[in-house]
Amino acid sequence: MARYTGPVWRQSRRLNFSVLETGKELGKRTYVPGQHGPTKRVKYSNYGLQLAEKQKIRFTYGVNEKQFSNLFDRAARSKGVTGTVFLQLLESRLDNVCYRMGLARTRRGARQLVNHGHVLVNGKKVDIPSFQVKPGMTIELKDNMKNNSAVLDSLEATLSTPAFVTFDKNTMKGEFVRLPERNELNPDFNELLVVEYYNRKK
Repeated sequence: MARYTGPVWRQSRRLNFSVLETGKELGKRTYVPGQHGPTKRVKYSNYGLQLAEKQKIRFTYGVNEKQFSNLFDRAARSKGVTGTVFLQLLESRLDNVCYRMGLARTRRGARQLVNHGHVLVNGKKVDIPSFQVKPGMTIELKDNMKNNSAVLDSLEATLSTPAFVTFDKNTMKGEFVRLPERNELNPDFNELLVVEYYNRKK
């Protein structure tokens, strides 16, 4: 399945959840999209709730279905709580780490930076957004992007970064310090429903 490239706000309204994690998408219209959106009542079965939660997390990180499923399988084989490990794997993606450091306002923007070869990991160019960053790895931009207006605007708008990443705006260099704790991630995610979704498919 190809990655969704349509309106993000429509996704958010469909799921009643801010995919951009800003809340702006639901500011004006809190109902689902479509002609009957304002009056439509949506009742989910247990499976529907599980599917909606999967889509909520998948759309937030901008991952296609196959990548999402493969990451879950990897988390299920790892030690630790499957749901937490799964979120940690999503957070460790290179595009997401760049987003967390403030190099782009959205994950889509961060993915574009990586795709275009503007990001260095431990001094080497990496243009694969799904690249798994390990604790201790350093992230920086190529010299020709360090004065890019979009990047500088994004960094200026970033008041703080999560504790599991660091970024020096003077050297334009950051580090993925450690894997995030569950309480540092979006509290609106219910990863247990995703675990149930994939377990019922086996």
